[in-house]
Amino acid sequence: MTETKNYYVNNFAVVDDGVEVGEGTKIWHFSHVQSGSKIGKKCVLGQNVNVGNNVTIGNFVKIQNNVSVYEGVTLEDYVFCGPSMVFTNILDPKCKYPQVGAEYYINTLVKEGASIGANATIVCGNTLGKHCLIGAGAVVTKDVPDYALMVGNPARQIGWVSEAGKRLVFDKDGVAFCKQSGKNYKLQDNKVTEI
Repeated sequence: MTETKNYYVNNFAVVDDGVEVGEGTKIWHFSHVQSGSKIGKKCVLGQNVNVGNNVTIGNFVKIQNNVSVYEGVTLEDYVFCGPSMVFTNILDPKCKYPQVGAEYYINTLVKEGASIGANATIVCGNTLGKHCLIGAGAVVTKDVPDYALMVGNPARQIGWVSEAGKRLVFDKDGVAFCKQSGKNYKLQDNKVTEI
């Protein structure tokens, strides 16, 4: 174990030159953070995590084992990436017709507090809304609304969750309360907002 500045990088991890890493972040065994990437404070990158060139990762993000965050993917604050979940950055990859370089990548945005379950796949070009919850093994092929609960292949919405990830049950006025987050939520016009 090697202490580097004000963050931790395991002896068996590689952090390239030209990377910014925030205070209190931990980068574990066999992980690789490539040049031009920016990682916020108090993040955890588990074993065998790859962060591609020029990726931006917010604060308090947790990336579990065996996840690759490719160039073109942006993770905002408090995002959770479950074990072995998959991002993509090209829609039609073909070895015979290589598409190398950022001009070919299709961007993916994962907004604040979104949680992605183990073995889920996020097809590039989509935005995952704030505090949404993507179930284990789901395949996301379109934009996901804030607070949406998504499952299946292709992923479909089966409900709404709070910022804390608890299933929301709305009353006749379209209001729900989450004990864990201590917050109220309003469902109106098929959108959930915190009130």
